[in-house]
Amino acid sequence: MDVIEKIKIPLFPLNAVLFPGGALPLRIFEPRYLDMISECMKSEGKIGVVLIEKGNETGMAAKGHDVGTVSYISYFHKRTDGMLGITLTGEQRFRVLSTDIKPNQLTVAEIELLPTIEVSKNEYDAEQLTKLLKQIIAQLEPPYTTMKKYYDDLDWVTGRLIELLPLQLNDKQNMLVMADVDERINYLHPLLVSMEMI
Repeated sequence: MDVIEKIKIPLFPLNAVLFPGGALPLRIFEPRYLDMISECMKSEGKIGVVLIEKGNETGMAAKGHDVGTVSYISYFHKRTDGMLGITLTGEQRFRVLSTDIKPNQLTVAEIELLPTIEVSKNEYDAEQLTKLLKQIIAQLEPPYTTMKKYYDDLDWVTGRLIELLPLQLNDKQNMLVMADVDERINYLHPLLVSMEMI
């Protein structure tokens, strides 16, 4: 029986879904998150990105979905508006086991790391998905244009498509939960057809 690795990390509930290997640029202004970023930068700590299930990004602590992505701060800068700009890079999916809301409304969670995604058996034409992603990234700015590309990895390709396309957040979350690339593609493919993307 496998030993489950449990760790404690601060959660960042957002109206966004981040996949492993993805980049998420953010503007930080709330004191609790400025403190969280400062602490993580000092300790090289990780941050758990979760989609909000109930609540808002600001104010009282929001309830996030149980499955999210562990991330690290890959870039930061002071913006022209005086706020802190950061980019989070996704590392590994996790499941929330328990949460503790601090007095400043920062949520700290005990999590278990989830296994990496099952390799695709190429049920669909990978070339079609890769071509679409290349077209999308060509229209964007950093960090998407400067990030390392893995166009031969369908886990990476589908993760970026799901993050970047204007899909319903619940659809993105449903695909984040999936542990198999082909299952994810089976879900994504009809969405792309309905949007006339392929």
